[in-house]
Amino acid sequence: MIKVIGVRFKSVGKIYYFDPGEQDFSSGDGVIVETVRGLEYGQVAMTAREIDETKFSIPLKKIVRAATEEDTKTLEENKAKEKEAYNICQEKIKTNNLEMNLIDVEYTFDRSKILFYFTAEGRVDFRQLVKDLASVFRTRIELRQIGVRDEAKMRGGLGICGRPLCCSLFLGDFEPVSIKMAKEQSLSLNPTKISGTCGRLMCCLKYEQDAYEALIRETPNVGAVVDTPAGRGVVTSTNLLKGLAQVKMNSGNENTISEFKVADLVVIKDSARRNQETEIDLSTLKELEE
Repeated sequence: MIKVIGVRFKSVGKIYYFDPGEQDFSSGDGVIVETVRGLEYGQVAMTAREIDETKFSIPLKKIVRAATEEDTKTLEENKAKEKEAYNICQEKIKTNNLEMNLIDVEYTFDRSKILFYFTAEGRVDFRQLVKDLASVFRTRIELRQIGVRDEAKMRGGLGICGRPLCCSLFLGDFEPVSIKMAKEQSLSLNPTKISGTCGRLMCCLKYEQDAYEALIRETPNVGAVVDTPAGRGVVTSTNLLKGLAQVKMNSGNENTISEFKVADLVVIKDSARRNQETEIDLSTLKELEE
């Protein structure tokens, strides 16, 4: 076992693990750590705890030190410089007539590099832009093309639910979201109703997917032949959340539809109709997936 703490470098970002050594830190404390980009300022997001060291493929780096007032001042200065760099880069983009949208600018803590995040429809030849920016800032320049989900995370905004975007509020990492999830949750497959502000499928489709998958495994498909307390019939519709199924009963020369609890049904012959419908919808709405 090894003692580790979790550090975030952005208010809503991935948590990275470091060795605190003999130092004690509380949640929210500022720390200086060494990363592949050099020294960085981060905040403790997870206090010290014991974790199996075999879960880490490489030795953890130690916390360099607790952040000082001078470090906090440096961080604030970097934030101010980022705004200035943003405006300068916007001007250079216009000068070079580049079809790209600048999203954010980030200074590394030691100011050894400036990262410019942008979106674009396709590939952009920004070699001249890098030269122009390097001549102004006299430091290493890195331009990073990001996707629309990352853009929404950086810029923030409100979702169709009226609340701040989950990605900018608390989601550290994006998880894959598919049309199949919307189908299995019986949602409208209207793109405007299942797409987020970024134009991709809403991240919240993932939240309840595990529960729906468990219910689907316990619920017969539409078209399945089942035995019920009232006899044999064919499932015509299901309600996953209520655990109910409507079954068309063979009653003499007349067909009647009755409702039963899924727990009271015994599947005699299942149907693959649900999966077939899912595949059809997947092919028509594939562009919504990342």
